Amino acid sequence: MAISSAEANAVSPESRAPKEGPAQDGPTWQRQIAQDGTFQRRNSAFRRFVEARPGAEFAAEAGRYHLYVSLACPWAHRTLIMRRLKGLERAVSYDVVDWFLPHDGWTLEAKTEGATQDTVNGERSLRDIYRRVESDYRGSVTVPTLWDKKKSTIVNNESSEIIRMFNTEFNEFSERPEYDFYPEDLRAEIDEINEWVYPDINNGVYCAGFARSQKAYEVAVLRLFDSLDRAENILSTRRYLTGARLTEADIRLWTTLIRFDNVYVTHFKCNIRRLIDYPNLWGFTRELYAHPAFRRTTNFTHIKHHYFESHESINPYRIVPLGPEADYDAPHGRGHLTAEWFPAE
Repeated sequence: MAISSAEANAVSPESRAPKEGPAQDGPTWQRQIAQDGTFQRRNSAFRRFVEARPGAEFAAEAGRYHLYVSLACPWAHRTLIMRRLKGLERAVSYDVVDWFLPHDGWTLEAKTEGATQDTVNGERSLRDIYRRVESDYRGSVTVPTLWDKKKSTIVNNESSEIIRMFNTEFNEFSERPEYDFYPEDLRAEIDEINEWVYPDINNGVYCAGFARSQKAYEVAVLRLFDSLDRAENILSTRRYLTGARLTEADIRLWTTLIRFDNVYVTHFKCNIRRLIDYPNLWGFTRELYAHPAFRRTTNFTHIKHHYFESHESINPYRIVPLGPEADYDAPHGRGHLTAEWFPAE
């Protein structure tokens, strides 16, 4: 059964972000800077749910739903990982936006390697897809976006909810329905971990990078590293964040970690420490990267080019750094910690 909006709001820190206000000119992130210079991410606009229940307004069906994603975006990356872990490649299709994010939003023109055109609606931009649903839509246009091909509408653009749908609602069409990344016995602990990983780490790198005052930056970056230290301590005695079993909490943390040294250390000034300075976080990142669901959904070219080319106010000459050198294929060294199971593919 799909979680309700009330349940989602109860467990998802994302849902408590400031609500969308009147649209202004500029990319989505520039319209979310408060007067004190802090970055304040707004709510996702579409929060409807796919359900396994027959007769539901958005019933789970193979081939009905389509994802629009960016390979650079950590939020979209979550959904691609979950889609692959659950074996939903045949059930849910997807298109990839260009890595460069222009002034008016994501494009689907296949101008960059690995990007696609819009194979469902034939639009050239993600904003045009949103305007198919609301002709005067002026809110944030974000990835991931889950599209219903039958009803020609957007179902949901909140990644934390899309991965929950993929985890439970498509099991009839899943190649690996036995895998549960939000098991009932661990839900309270997963929710508690998400409560600090999301604001301090996942969104924390953005709060540091997009800050427009010294105070806003310092508050965000210090919180970020306090929580990275906290995660490092947990992973010193546990294979994964909740213990011996890989869960949603690990997936959500990992998509930030895989981008950390490549982008956030330099581009977002998150340079108090690097990921490779954390033995347990670095080993954890390499262990998950060895799994096809994580490796084959990771595109470092899209990641680096998107951030360094798209944020002109941060990197006005759009120079993309060549480094850092890092061996993600090195042995992870975490075999001494108990692992109950790791999803096969």
